[in-house]
Amino acid sequence: MSTPVIPRLHVTTRALADPGTLFGFADRTNPLMWMRDGAGIVGSGVALRLSTAGEDRITDLATQWQQIADTARVRDEVGLPGTGLVAFGTIAFSAVSSAESVLIVPRVIVGRSGEHAWITRVSLEGEPTVDADLLPARTPLGQSLTADLAEDPADAERHRDLVRTALARIQRGDVAKIVLARTVTGQLQADGDRRRLAADLAAAYPQCWTYAVDGMIGASPETLISVRDGSLSLRVLAGTAARGHGATEDRAAAETLIESRKDRDEHAFAVRSALAALAPHAAGLHGQDSPFTLRLPNLWHLATDISGRISDRASVLDLIQALHPTAAVGGTPTLAAIDLINELEPFDRGRYAGPTGWVDAHGNGDWAIALRGAQVDPDGHITAYAGGGIVAGSDPESEFRETGMKFRPIRDALS
Repeated sequence: MSTPVIPRLHVTTRALADPGTLFGFADRTNPLMWMRDGAGIVGSGVALRLSTAGEDRITDLATQWQQIADTARVRDEVGLPGTGLVAFGTIAFSAVSSAESVLIVPRVIVGRSGEHAWITRVSLEGEPTVDADLLPARTPLGQSLTADLAEDPADAERHRDLVRTALARIQRGDVAKIVLARTVTGQLQADGDRRRLAADLAAAYPQCWTYAVDGMIGASPETLISVRDGSLSLRVLAGTAARGHGATEDRAAAETLIESRKDRDEHAFAVRSALAALAPHAAGLHGQDSPFTLRLPNLWHLATDISGRISDRASVLDLIQALHPTAAVGGTPTLAAIDLINELEPFDRGRYAGPTGWVDAHGNGDWAIALRGAQVDPDGHITAYAGGGIVAGSDPESEFRETGMKFRPIRDALS
């Protein structure tokens, strides 16, 4: 990778009166968004784009970002997470992916957290300054997008065959767990408002992280890592069941999930993986002794929340390097599982199941695993992804149905 020239950024953040709904401040064709429960940040324009690929993609971005932060001139009158110098990021799942891993600093960010709202403007040194109090125009969202993400029967059978192959490799002792994904594709209207896809996902899944970065759009329930001034937290998800029809059936579905040996084993793999990855960087790591059931509109998940204190000077990007890929999206042992994924899956995952989120100049940030989402290309071609963990005892048909359930957020948003 060539060494880029590090530009000097001028950044100003000022408080705003309530700006209303944030989605309208984003670019309609290439939105930058990070939202949950109505709070978050949206960006428009591009002041700076850092791009890399390969084995060292995360450390390359972390190094470049630190250089940018060290040279930036920042005037932050708000001082909250998401204010000051901030970049949106999305990182490829695999070192061998052809997809770029990027950090993007918008020209303008509008944010909200609780009772506070703000605007951040970013310019390159030498550019004319813009009134930092001037709120950019908010444009109404277009109509909901539609796309037929149809199942190909041949692809469906190929996925079942992949699960059978994976089970044979598990029985042989190559891995204990592997996460296998599949895709469905479609075509969006070329002039469609892509902010609408993110807005519809946010409305349907308000407790998830709704993200839109460089065409990767989705609503993830899984917090890969959050960092706030030396404290860290994350939520591990592994083990899934469909919601039931009616209260009685729904309670039974949750109880069956929490009692499932297969799902509990899969979840334990993921928790141990996260704790081991964080141990060199953290002290006082704490998680529940047993997982809890997390209820989403379409699924139950087994979940464990972990928290602790950073024991070195690691930034959120450094912790992403330590954590990714987790057992929840790769498998166990992780390196062997990733090699097997690259061998078996007939497509490049791109940014699917990779880290996505934001980072500030102090190394704070929120990052999720890019799940329940899709990559939207400039021409409107859309590829949605869903995966599931395969362990001894997994059933190919059940695993296929599970991935179908995980496509529901994107399918519903595009129906």
